Amino acid sequence: MENPATPEIHLVEQDGEVTLSIGGEQAMQAWERDLMWASADLLCEYGHDFYEVGLGLGLSALRIAGNPATRSHTVLELFDEVEDLFREQHPELPDNLAIERGDFFTRVFELPSESIDGMFFDPALEMDVWTDKELWAKTMPEVVRILRPGGVFIPFFSTKPELRWQYLPHFRRIRVERHPYTAYDTTTYTHGTTGDAYIQCFLKD
Repeated sequence: MENPATPEIHLVEQDGEVTLSIGGEQAMQAWERDLMWASADLLCEYGHDFYEVGLGLGLSALRIAGNPATRSHTVLELFDEVEDLFREQHPELPDNLAIERGDFFTRVFELPSESIDGMFFDPALEMDVWTDKELWAKTMPEVVRILRPGGVFIPFFSTKPELRWQYLPHFRRIRVERHPYTAYDTTTYTHGTTGDAYIQCFLKD
């Protein structure tokens, strides 16, 4: 799943809005902070060692690492430029936070079984990846494998009240929290710019 070429990556700060742009698309925006923090806090209820896919603006990474329960937190990021932008904003990082480079769809097969208590999943992926049923059917059993019993998988929030089909067949228990949100007027990746967002927490038995 490696990208053949690195897309253009920029941190755009304009009219009070902060956007991480990858390949000309809105990958993440600063208005997401409260939802990222709520997702991070939920993750940290389930253990001490965590893994995150996709660094973005680092809102959830810093929140997870800063939780008193967290012993270790590793973030996997595909693009050097995303980490460079993050480190420019945050030159001093918590000792329990590590950032690795790599493609999730390769790395997930390399991670040790039952090695983490929770995974937060928020990568920037193309639509053809999100809709690849064969890929998800192959990948999600590996996610379950690396979770410890009682561990959780939390993907980024949804602004539609629908359980995500990519993950649903692989977990028996799902915890859902509803949170209000207000996006920027210029936000294009949500279903409306205000409403309810849903944080889905998939639990391993």
